[in-house]
Amino acid sequence: MKKEKNHLGRRLFGLVMQYKSLAVMSVYAVFYLIAFYYLERRDVAVHEINFGIDEYIPFCEIFIVPYLLWFAYVAVTVVYLCIRDREESDKLVAFLMAGMTIFIVVSAVFPNGHNLRPKVFERDNIFIDLIRQLYMADTPTNILPSIHVYNSIAIMIAVWRSRCFAGHNVIKTLMLSLGMSIICSTVLIKQHSMLDVLLAFLLSAVMYSICYKRTAVREKRVSAARIK
Repeated sequence: MKKEKNHLGRRLFGLVMQYKSLAVMSVYAVFYLIAFYYLERRDVAVHEINFGIDEYIPFCEIFIVPYLLWFAYVAVTVVYLCIRDREESDKLVAFLMAGMTIFIVVSAVFPNGHNLRPKVFERDNIFIDLIRQLYMADTPTNILPSIHVYNSIAIMIAVWRSRCFAGHNVIKTLMLSLGMSIICSTVLIKQHSMLDVLLAFLLSAVMYSICYKRTAVREKRVSAARIK
């Protein structure tokens, strides 16, 4: 019995090490959700961050569809790459965790929100019903930078780079198109301000230079040292 337990323990440890990026991301997701839940429910003064261009962006309820697809878009891609492309998944997980941590810190020290949601809906349909449910479940606070946008950019970068999608141009095009529609959805259903979107792009550029470009430089240096 003891030998069987030890064997089982070694197998579990082996699986964790084999898919360490997935294990790390899973543990981090629990921390992130707890932190986000706390920030959403604390009673503090909120800084309004409406951006001038926001009032010119129309409300389009059909974009609730890509907005909600974001959850599967991120989760499924992360799991798939963690299993099929461990090298790329390491960079993706680092990229996601860095940005999400910065978001939590920003929300903690600078509580923010907007006042863009429509007070009255001009029509009634299934998409409006879904938006009503979203508005009740998720307040228009702690939105800077947009994690919907940041994580969508992360997924698009990973899909474009991963060898798993090499030669699968149709899948890559569909994934990139869905990512762009998710980004657009954040402002078209008035869940985010354009400022949230722009800062998410800026944060993505910074994190890309750290998680991808600097890693590539280090790998080249290591390879050159081995050759010598």
